[in-house]
Amino acid sequence: MATLPNPPSTPPAHPAPQRQRESGFPSSTTTASSLRALFLRAVDPSRPASWSAAVADLLSSGDAVAALATFAAAVRANPAALRPALPPALRAAAAATSLAAGRQLHLLALRSGLFPSDPYSASALLHMYHHCSRPMDARRAFDEIPDPNPVIITAMASGYVRNNLVYHSLDLFRAMIASDSASVVDEAAALVAFSASARVPDRGVTASLHALIAKIGFERNAGVVNTMLDSYAKGGSRDLEAARKVFDTMERDVVSWNSMIALYAQNGMSAEAIGLYSKMINVGGGIKCNAVALSAVLLACAHAGSIQTGKRIHNQVVRMGLEENVYVGTSVVDMYSKCGRVEMASKAFRKIKEKNILSWSAMITGYGMHGRGQEALEIFTEMKRSGLRPNYITFISVLAACSHAGLLDEGRYWYNAMKQEFGIEAGVEHYGCMVDLLGRAGCLDEAYSLIKEMKAKSDAAIWGALLSACRIHKNVELAEISVKRLFELDASNSGYYVLLSNIYAEAGMWKDVERIRLLVKTRRIEKPPGYSSVELKGKTYLFYVGDKSHPQHMEIYSYLEKLLERMQEAGYVPNTGSILHDLDEEEKESALRIHSEKLAVAFALMNSVPGSVIHIIKNLRICSDCHTAMKFITKITEREIIIRDLQRFHHFKEGLCSCQDYW
Repeated sequence: MATLPNPPSTPPAHPAPQRQRESGFPSSTTTASSLRALFLRAVDPSRPASWSAAVADLLSSGDAVAALATFAAAVRANPAALRPALPPALRAAAAATSLAAGRQLHLLALRSGLFPSDPYSASALLHMYHHCSRPMDARRAFDEIPDPNPVIITAMASGYVRNNLVYHSLDLFRAMIASDSASVVDEAAALVAFSASARVPDRGVTASLHALIAKIGFERNAGVVNTMLDSYAKGGSRDLEAARKVFDTMERDVVSWNSMIALYAQNGMSAEAIGLYSKMINVGGGIKCNAVALSAVLLACAHAGSIQTGKRIHNQVVRMGLEENVYVGTSVVDMYSKCGRVEMASKAFRKIKEKNILSWSAMITGYGMHGRGQEALEIFTEMKRSGLRPNYITFISVLAACSHAGLLDEGRYWYNAMKQEFGIEAGVEHYGCMVDLLGRAGCLDEAYSLIKEMKAKSDAAIWGALLSACRIHKNVELAEISVKRLFELDASNSGYYVLLSNIYAEAGMWKDVERIRLLVKTRRIEKPPGYSSVELKGKTYLFYVGDKSHPQHMEIYSYLEKLLERMQEAGYVPNTGSILHDLDEEEKESALRIHSEKLAVAFALMNSVPGSVIHIIKNLRICSDCHTAMKFITKITEREIIIRDLQRFHHFKEGLCSCQDYW
């Protein structure tokens, strides 16, 4: 059996001077050989409580190994120190994730009679096993405890959550209530229960716990309610309504505001997140925003493409001196990248003082999503030179950058180096990037072979990438194979039917187009309405196909007609092949003229400052005709247009697009 670390019997001849904590105990950098000399000055060996305090103090200071060594010295110097010093020693073993030391302490507890009789030692023992990822050992120890009190039960339930055994945790919570009454549930138990309910698919669990908490009287406890908010949020938009009701009735603190803003942002409800942030600033009862709130609302701006609001939040970041903060700074980088302002993202990235792996990955992604793959790879090289080792997420960013920029050789190289040089097994995200990259290059057979050979289970994103490549390269046979697999994964996704119909239509296979239309009708597949949004002067405007709801719609259509005439004079020919109906050419051209992105761009050109960049958000994939039209518009008007569609960014400038006509 392994032994606990021992302090040396003699100090070094010339110990280096060490800066001591206020308590007089050594830091983690203190050499083990100086422990004995220091302890003779700081600890009274005759007092068990002095030894216990020494172990606890070293543990709280972050030096778990020294805490274990001190416990060993305590037991040798004064056996009476075992009882008070054992619980902190067990927690030190947990902090060090030293199962060997923990088992030895367990044996000492059994021999001394402290386990299972002493509740403090019992609770610490369970804590140790759970932190060493041995939940079943913890359960065996738990079952030996006669009549465990609520604290011990809560410790066991908390450990289950830590090891993702959430149903076991909830079973313990239910048993605790049934064995006595709801009065045994304290704040700690409620926090554990809601943490467990957040991880189960049955959303009724959270609602039941909410009812119990209301009955007990914890509904106004900020800590409990904040955890309950998080649990509700895991249920998506439906449970977010319940979370908001809780939020509106509770005594809100800064954590509550931050939690609710973050929940909206993480669930794609950007308008609600931004609105709640404004409310917190204006009527939050003196609540001041902090790094957490700023990061959350920046995420909301990134999702919505709200560049003007994002700039205002960035100004707030600057005023608060948080530009160098790695978490807030990374959120600023992400916001500018997703709002199409990669140069501003780069400036924000350089402001971050101590960049972490997520910061670098965000900047790599920022360049990559705008088709600037070489710059993304330069950032990747710079990151490696800084001493950071790329991880799973970093390689997703690198391969995606190669994919967006069409860097086939570089993508192949880093895909192979990921495993061979860095020991990282490819996941579905990496395969998706490679399929997209190979598809862009026209290597469809190689992409298909890669899918068939992959170890991970292929998902809809991978087959969707192959289907997109089939559209570009007009490979009907492989498109049908891809769609068959996509239907097996998600037969209700209208996008697959539309894309296959486009492939058939562009190939003139109108009978197959009609077959897909009937299939959509039979399966009652509903296509979400396409819309485009544009932000001007801090306000967001939505346009749908053929939209006439805007007060300026007559001027917009008139402006668009004149613009289309100029485009046709410059050589623009409407791409009617993407129209799914077998209409005559004149009808097809009329249908193309009123697409939402064309209306949004016309409105922006009419109402924005000459020379400014136009930024459009499209909720669906941009059609091939609108893509061609945007290239002509930028050439005629000498304006830059950035469109973020469902698939990727399109940066139109001087008649060209950053996607190189692949999306």
